Amino acid sequence: MLPNPNGKIPINRNTNEPNYYRDFTVGSINYDLEHQFSDNWSLRNAFQASFSSVDSLRGSSNDLLDDNRTLDRNYFTEKYDQYSYALTTNLIGKVSTGSIQHQLLFGVDLNRSGYPIYKTSFGTQALLDIYNPIYGQPPREPLGAGNRLSSLTDSLGVYLQDQVNIADNLKLLLGGRFDLFTQTNKSADDGQPFDAISQGGDAFSPRVGIVYQPIPAISLYGSYTRSFTPNFGRSRDNRLFDPERGRQYEVGVKADLSPTFSTTLAFYDLERSNVLTADPNDDSFSILTGEQRSRGIELNFTGEILPGWNIYGGYAYTDAKITKDNTYRVGSRLFATPKNAVSLWTTYEFQRGGLKGFGVGLGLFYVGEREGDLENDFQLPDYLRTDASLFYKYGQLRAQLNFRNLFNIDYFETTAGEITKVIPGSPTTVEGRISWEF
Repeated sequence: MLPNPNGKIPINRNTNEPNYYRDFTVGSINYDLEHQFSDNWSLRNAFQASFSSVDSLRGSSNDLLDDNRTLDRNYFTEKYDQYSYALTTNLIGKVSTGSIQHQLLFGVDLNRSGYPIYKTSFGTQALLDIYNPIYGQPPREPLGAGNRLSSLTDSLGVYLQDQVNIADNLKLLLGGRFDLFTQTNKSADDGQPFDAISQGGDAFSPRVGIVYQPIPAISLYGSYTRSFTPNFGRSRDNRLFDPERGRQYEVGVKADLSPTFSTTLAFYDLERSNVLTADPNDDSFSILTGEQRSRGIELNFTGEILPGWNIYGGYAYTDAKITKDNTYRVGSRLFATPKNAVSLWTTYEFQRGGLKGFGVGLGLFYVGEREGDLENDFQLPDYLRTDASLFYKYGQLRAQLNFRNLFNIDYFETTAGEITKVIPGSPTTVEGRISWEF
């Protein structure tokens, strides 16, 4: 992606070792129950339990040496089990106070997640010539004794919301959520007793929204919300991280240009603090950034132009940067976030004749230049990707072929925030799906 006096390397060059592996197993079970007491009152209860197990040996690329061809590499093992439980209960009711209609929502969220044991160890891999890689060389430093980590987080959220229909063309939403959590981490080097650290916190997060329709085809809206979320990650000294907090304003307008075509224009201002990101000194750990702010405009449209011909599109302008921090420069743009992004997707389904039920789709996706890391030391170039689809519907049968990156362009999709961890986009990919609805 960047110029190198030694020349260009293939986009599919692999800097890992052939014996690296990552065995990943995941399972979940859930239920969703809903009971309708009457036309005005209902109760919903949902539960999900998820489990995962990982056993891996992986590599981590550091920097190129001064010759611009020799890559410094680490490697590490990870072995852990992880679980999470989530229980949600909502009571929804409709009441009236005179001529004003209310839709009430009362809810409780109860969550538990953790790692019973997390084991890891680190070593230094052999240097690699990225222009003439020779794999399988002995490591410079074998895997160390390693360390162990155990983590448990419990959280409870209680929320109340009232959607008020003040008039046929005026709706008001008022709500609030109270969250509290406790978090305990235990860590130790292999063979040593655990050291435990704990923390807890709570916060109240309000939510306010309004929708006004001066005429039936136009809806004006505005909203204000706050958020509070516990952070999960590992610091170099095994400290716990403060919860992430957020605040967002948004105003917008939705216009129904016809019975089958509508468009939405929105302006937003989002501020987040205590956001986790990779540790610049060791990406196997995390650090907190001080404060990030994103401001932007989003324009979306969707609808049916002619019978069977649908179009979907959008444009997003995003100004995302660091506003407060002790590690990164204030004013630096957030990585992997384009200022400009445009999408356009259209489909046509034949309505009659021998091709009835058959359809085609074509999409264009433009992503502008993005910063590659929080230091803003390098940029990912912009790209224009073309996707397509073929589909067929007949009764309860649905069949579809999706083509991603139709013209097989080379592009860079995102980055993990480091110059050695840029992720290229996939080459032409074909995916088939078939289903029967009953």
